[in-house]
Amino acid sequence: MIANPNSWHGSVRTIALCFAVALLEGLDLQVTGLAASGIAAEFKLSPAQMGWMFSAGLLGLLPGGFVGGRLADKIGRKMILVISVILFGVFSLASVYAWDYSSFLVARLMTGLGLGAALPVLILLSSEAFEEKHRSTAVSMTYCGVPLGGAFASLFGMLNLGYGWRSLFYIGGLLPIAVAVLLILWLPESRAFQKDALHRRHVGGIGQTSFSDLFRSEMWRSTVMLWLGFFFTITTLYLLLNWLPSLLMRQGVDRSHASIVQIFFNLGGAAGALLTGRLLDRIRPGVVVVLTYVGMLLSLAALGLSDSFAVMTVAGGLAGYCALGAQLVQYSLAPKLYSTYIRATGVGTALTIGRMGAVGGPLIAGAILAAGAGVGGVMLAASPGLVIAAATALILYEKKTAESEGAIPR
Repeated sequence: MIANPNSWHGSVRTIALCFAVALLEGLDLQVTGLAASGIAAEFKLSPAQMGWMFSAGLLGLLPGGFVGGRLADKIGRKMILVISVILFGVFSLASVYAWDYSSFLVARLMTGLGLGAALPVLILLSSEAFEEKHRSTAVSMTYCGVPLGGAFASLFGMLNLGYGWRSLFYIGGLLPIAVAVLLILWLPESRAFQKDALHRRHVGGIGQTSFSDLFRSEMWRSTVMLWLGFFFTITTLYLLLNWLPSLLMRQGVDRSHASIVQIFFNLGGAAGALLTGRLLDRIRPGVVVVLTYVGMLLSLAALGLSDSFAVMTVAGGLAGYCALGAQLVQYSLAPKLYSTYIRATGVGTALTIGRMGAVGGPLIAGAILAAGAGVGGVMLAASPGLVIAAATALILYEKKTAESEGAIPR
């Protein structure tokens, strides 16, 4: 049975299926960090090699986001999402059968390609499923699946399923393949895409969009500021996603307690992703931006300076809330800046720019630790970028608010 894309039920089904994919994406993004000690022991990895291990999947995210976004504007959101989910499921399974460090890196690189292509489409499908006043909430309902998936990964990581570190990759591979079948059967295509494609077909313009459309007229300023916000926000998020358990253990926290803090980080992230979107739809976005980024700076300071497990747990939850809330701020903003025909390209390109920072973040953290700066040095290094990200988001949201109130001509 194919869902009717023009019905309320079709919109709800879109959000439910996109949430399921986001859940799997969150699980897969964190399995390497959770399995890191087992992988490092088996392949005898140095800290620098571990940094590359974390970054291999992120390198795949770079072309994935850009290509996935471009193709989603040309041939449709649904088809690209299905292909992406199958891709990251198959190569997550391939990670199980890695026989050495190099083969594991290749498997994670290809997994990242599928993950990278999926996320901009998830944002677009959820954003386009509802009218403007509910779009931030819709994006947040989808994206909160990512930290929840990370929390499930942490729980699975605490269980002994009999396959060691490979257990997490079995789960991260089989579930996406099953969900891809549900997407084929039940996911409706975006109504906005269908309407825009029909219009462009009538005027002979379908398939004629280009990357340069992101820089037409005054749009280039918004595009560049969006890229800065994505870059610094995602850099900090992925640093925490990949290094948080290892950083805590360097401060003397044992593995089980580090896993608890990681769970609180992910649960806080789920709350941050969900509530931030709701707040963006209900109050002035600038207020949400300031609170989110200030909270992020405070939580990083607490994680870097405290030696109390209780404080670390609370700070971990707050860091998760603010880090995912900050990313939701960026994800909700991006679709608002672009017209339908170029929207997926705009979102996918911004994600690609952000993920350049995500690739570098774990490597920089490894270098800082190798230089002996300690956990506090890692947290301090992230702070200036967060200030820049907050400033650019504040400017863009205030501009969009002024436009909606009629202060600036569209």
